[in-house]
Parts: sequence; structure tokens; C-alpha cells
Amino acid sequence: MKKLLFLILLILTAQTPLKAQSEAELRKTIDNLEASIEREEKVLAKLQSNKSSKQKLVNSLARQIEKRNALIAARDKQIKQLGRDITAAEKRVGELSVSVAQLERSCSEMYREAYRNYRNNNTLAYIFSSSSALDFARRIASLRTATIYRKEQITQLTTTRNAVQKERQTLAAKREEVAQAKKKLDRQRAKMREERDLAKATIRKMTKQEKSVQASMAEHEKRLNSAIAELRKLTKGNKSGGSFSSSTRHLKLPVAGGRVVRYNANTAEIVGSKGANINSIYEGKVVRISRNKINNKYDVYIAHGEYISSYANLSAVCVKRDDKVLKNQKIGTIATMVNPSTMDVEYKILFAIHSPNPKVTMKASNLFK
Repeated sequence: MKKLLFLILLILTAQTPLKAQSEAELRKTIDNLEASIEREEKVLAKLQSNKSSKQKLVNSLARQIEKRNALIAARDKQIKQLGRDITAAEKRVGELSVSVAQLERSCSEMYREAYRNYRNNNTLAYIFSSSSALDFARRIASLRTATIYRKEQITQLTTTRNAVQKERQTLAAKREEVAQAKKKLDRQRAKMREERDLAKATIRKMTKQEKSVQASMAEHEKRLNSAIAELRKLTKGNKSGGSFSSSTRHLKLPVAGGRVVRYNANTAEIVGSKGANINSIYEGKVVRISRNKINNKYDVYIAHGEYISSYANLSAVCVKRDDKVLKNQKIGTIATMVNPSTMDVEYKILFAIHSPNPKVTMKASNLFK
């Protein structure tokens, strides 16, 4: 059973090169996740209808749950962004409404003044009471200036009213978008619960043979070893953190306040709380940052001399490639991961340690004793 769980975790940590995700790309991320989930639903339907192996069904469900969890996180982020947009729009509507009220008062006063002048012939009296031709020209110019000012005030009032209307339409659209996003979020959470229950039921029915590791695990380990081999080339001769050795002991866990739930040779599954910091176990140099192609979560690789420590499944990183880091320095934040035995979503990272010699396998459990 442990091998099965480790296999599923490996499936969920396939890597792609790091690509920064801007705020503008959030909608595209959501669209891609929804499309991927739709494709996986077809796979699931086929597996269930053909009564394929329970192993394949569980693996597909694990991938789907992870994708839904990533989509839920993206939707949450989208709702927060829309909330900030709504707050900003409400502020603009308030400010513009104050401007409209002020302009309306100013224009009303101008209308009253113009009406009084019209009834009392004040304008003509003002012009023809000029003391000279020069004074006459000055008073005509003054009246023209006042007329231009009134037109500008009226134009400004009309423009501001239109701006208020446009902002209110934007505000209404944003609120509707939030409402729709929340509905979609609730549907995704409901579907994820259904798939988790199905996965649990399927695991309970699996035989020993079905729980054995399939050939895909060996293939994945081959790719993993190839990736580490490339990193070993980058770390050859590295001096940062060079005091690290195979005998290094008594290090702090990379998850602040975390605990190890499972060791497997050079790896450790470590759980923590939401928002927990991920810290470098030792001083060294960041040699690679990559992103999970399924859920867009980060993996960080740090060289300690020619040793390499890896931290998989981070929701955010605060370092970049070639950065020098100190022992216990924060490198990122913990992310969620599906627990294959319970299908629950928990905050977890996969930590691993790699020696310079590919034939020597270090034990992660020895580091934290």
C-alpha cells in the first residue's frame, strides 16, 4: 500500500520549467484547468464503464482531485481579485458622485444667476454702463469668459455623470462575476468530495496485486534520476554550503512547525499548517526552480556544496535561481496536496536529499535526528 501511495505522489509531482504567472494570466489558468478537468472526466468515465483496473481509476481520481484543488485555489484568488476591483469601483463611484453633487450645485447657481440677469436686464445694463470704449470691450470679454466657463461646467457635469454610470455598470458586472465564480467554486468543491469518496471506496476494494507498483513508477524514477543528474553537473565544484556532508545531522525540518508523516529512502513527506514557511535545511545556492505542470506549484532545488536538497509542492517562492541562502532561511510557502490514502487535501511538501554520487542513496531520516 505504501508503494502505491508513493507512486501516486510521484505522479502528482511531474515537473516543467518555471514560468511566472502574472495576474493577467489567472483567467487563462482557470480555463486551462477547467479544460484539463473535462478531459480527465472523460478518462474517468471510460475507466468506470470498461471496469479497468482499480489502480488506474485511483490514479486518475488522484490527478483529478489535485486539478480540482488547483482550480479551487485559482477561483479563490479570482474572487479576491474581483473583491479588490469592487472595492476600488465603489470608491470611484463615491468620489464621482460627490463631484456630480458639487457640479450640480454649481450649475444650479449659474442657472439661477443667469435667470436673474435675464429678468432684470442686468447683462445689458452691465454692458451699456461702460465708462469708455475700453471698458465696454473689457466687459464684453468678461461676459464671454463667463459663458465659456458655464459651458465647461455643464460639459464637465455631463462627462462626470456618464463616468458614474459607466462605473456603476462595471460594478454590477463585477458583482455578477463574483456571484458566478462562487457558484462554480461550490460545484467544484462538491465534485471533489464525490471523487474523493469514490477513490476511498475503490482503494478499500483493491487487492494486493492491484496495490503493487506499476511500470510507470520505474519510468518516473528514471526521469527523476535524469533530472538530478543534470543538476549534479550544475553543482559540481559549488562552494556555497560546502560544509554539508553525508554525516550532517540534527537539522530543522524544512516546514516551520511541520511533522514527518512518511520517510522513503532519501525522501520525506512533511505536513504543516496553511501558510507555513518552507526553509532551506542548510546554507547553499538555489540551482533550479521549476513548476508542476498539473497544478502550477513550485519545486526548489538547493545545492549545499555538491549535495542537493529538493522541496516539492510550494504555493509561492521568495528566492530565485543563483540566490545564496542561509540555513533555515525562508524560500517559499507550503501548498496543498492530495493524501492518496484518504483523498483528503492537506498542506504538505515532498523533501528529498541527493548525494554527489548517484550510487549513494542518503536517508532523509538521518538528517533530522
